[in-house]
Amino acid sequence: MSGDRAVVLGGGGVAGIAWQNGVLVGLADAGVDVTDADLMVGTSAGANVAAQFTSGLSPEELYRRQIDARVQSREVLPPGNPLTELTAERAAIAAEDDDPGEIRRRVGAFARAARTVPAEVRRSVVASRLPVHEWPQRLLLVVAVDAVSGEPRVFDRNSGVPLVDAVTASSAVPGVWPVVEIDGALYTDGGVRSTTNADYARECARVLILAPLPVWPLDEEVAALVAAGARVEVIAPDDASVVAFGDNPLDPDCRVAAAKAGRAQGEVEAERIARLWK
Repeated sequence: MSGDRAVVLGGGGVAGIAWQNGVLVGLADAGVDVTDADLMVGTSAGANVAAQFTSGLSPEELYRRQIDARVQSREVLPPGNPLTELTAERAAIAAEDDDPGEIRRRVGAFARAARTVPAEVRRSVVASRLPVHEWPQRLLLVVAVDAVSGEPRVFDRNSGVPLVDAVTASSAVPGVWPVVEIDGALYTDGGVRSTTNADYARECARVLILAPLPVWPLDEEVAALVAAGARVEVIAPDDASVVAFGDNPLDPDCRVAAAKAGRAQGEVEAERIARLWK
């Protein structure tokens, strides 16, 4: 068993990182601190947040790192809005093939062929986000996808892979950021499999999912968890948070608004989540 309670943190760009920070702090403001979870599962933006909230820094200090320009991470803004191209590419692939493994392989090929910033530049960005670069003793799972085979890879403290590399791999949005080489294999974003990968919390009795991008297969993952006997709650962006994200969730300028909207939403959601957590 992975423990009784799990927090699943999903993908959603720098807006998703800031928003999830805000939600977790907002919940704590209202007396519901879910950061004591037995298990954290992080995908893409969520991998960054999971690493941040298992670092030992206080939630308030982590929140400050989203809203205070003096301590914010050093982000790189990709030109244009490449998520539009990724969405179109994935839709075209899905229209031609409905096999999930083949879709992941083709998206991986798209990721490998893309012209992006150098790998070391992208890694330095992720490193600047993480207060601590060592794996926590608590159970943290970071999900990426092999860009050649299309198979998922779940990194943890026993994988022999540095935390920064695992999080960078999980955050390697296809066509936006470079694939990440680890032990001779190439990895792309864990969101290629699922924006939440909530099924990796299947051994837990209570599961809280933060889903900045609440898209397929989230409903199926939740249904499977419930069918297995788990109690599950999902927090997705409310209207104010969607507005705060703006048109491009990769734009660092959205961080302050997204974090503040998330904090306000966390306070509102606290009563519902307390019934799950306590």
